[in-house]
Amino acid sequence: MSGGVDSSVAAAWLCDAGYDVVGVTLHLWDYPDDPSAMGGHGRCCAPEDQYDARRVADRLGFPHFTFDRRELFARAVVTPFVEAYASGETPSPCSTCNRTVKLAELFLLADRLGAARVATGHYARIVRQPGRPPRLAMGADRAKDQSYFLYASPRAWLERLEFPLGSSTKSAVRADALARNLPGAGKGESQELCFVGAGAHAYADFVASRTPTRPGPIVDDAGRTVGSHDGVHRFTIGQRKGLGVAIGRPAFVVRIDPETATVQLGDEAKLHAGGAILSDVKLAQDVTLPCRASVRVRYRHDAVPAYVEPFEDGARVTFDEPVRAITRGQTAVFYDNECVLGGGRIERAVGPVMCGQGMARE
Repeated sequence: MSGGVDSSVAAAWLCDAGYDVVGVTLHLWDYPDDPSAMGGHGRCCAPEDQYDARRVADRLGFPHFTFDRRELFARAVVTPFVEAYASGETPSPCSTCNRTVKLAELFLLADRLGAARVATGHYARIVRQPGRPPRLAMGADRAKDQSYFLYASPRAWLERLEFPLGSSTKSAVRADALARNLPGAGKGESQELCFVGAGAHAYADFVASRTPTRPGPIVDDAGRTVGSHDGVHRFTIGQRKGLGVAIGRPAFVVRIDPETATVQLGDEAKLHAGGAILSDVKLAQDVTLPCRASVRVRYRHDAVPAYVEPFEDGARVTFDEPVRAITRGQTAVFYDNECVLGGGRIERAVGPVMCGQGMARE
């Protein structure tokens, strides 16, 4: 329980269904005393949110416990996030957090507390059919679907997971929280990372505060130096705003070289690639490669048709049509209609890239 609307309503619906509920909150991060430093109210598991989670549990009549997992969160999520940005990647820390901290710890705690199942406020679903392993699926509210971040959940977890909100919409959940007058029902939504906060430069400033950064050149598509920067952590593939230079035409970050700290700009057409190489691939229980799938290359990406095949120790994804801004460090997740087939970490874009009106090989 994060103290927010979603986990509070999930707990209420479980109580309505007759479950014997125990509330658990993980203390993951120490937040500034000034809420404005984190972009305002509603950070995940901030002290006031822990208090709200306890108030919800008291209101609904079940026990609540808070467990300190700050060291684990810093080691498993925050440090890799900082290192990835400093090396020119754009990581997906929410996937890492669910896999290595939140769900992993909740299952350990469930066993300690004697709980048969683990429930969260994620907008996702578990599809259970006789004679087949359970399958993770998209939530009914596509605008809030979080199956992307849960792709690596193993079968043992899926057999015990419950997502009470999976078949509902955010608006319905909010309305129910208000109707029940649950503590925190009027909270706004947190749109940023729980440990970074909001603001145009929040990510870059957070990274710079935690690791040395290296200045380098900004070059155009001909290799000419057109400016300089104070660290590749301030850039991501596809970025157009905040480049600090003007070259007389629209320009986008098309390449980041961490070895030389070089940021290369180019036309938007050069952002399109025909495929991606993945590492650390996790597949659903009954899925084998190669296969056809719909693939999302970032959270806010509409899945596109592709062919996924084994490649070295990971996989290669070849899209039916070129995809824009495939970014190292992000996660590619495979779907069969609504069901998750698996996913992996993007190592690099490959295959045909757009050049003018034609195609060229990488």
